[in-house]
Amino acid sequence: MIPESMVLAKSAALFGAALTLGIGVVGASIGLGLIGMKACENLGKYPESGASIRNLALLIGTFVEAGAIYCLILAGALIYVATYVLGH
Repeated sequence: MIPESMVLAKSAALFGAALTLGIGVVGASIGLGLIGMKACENLGKYPESGASIRNLALLIGTFVEAGAIYCLILAGALIYVATYVLGH
């Protein structure tokens, strides 16, 4: 029989992984949407500076996606702990 504290620790780790992924993906999606919206607005106002606006939007988008990737790595670590460190 698995001790109750072990089941609680595994449940907390898996819940933390799900919460981390959920918040990370929602945050990145909102951030990328806002970047795209402002880039399109500025392209409409200043079409002659399209290349610099596009490059800046892509650069900022990579920084936003980096946050989502960190959330993915943290969730993977939590799932690893729940599966292998806390036992089967």
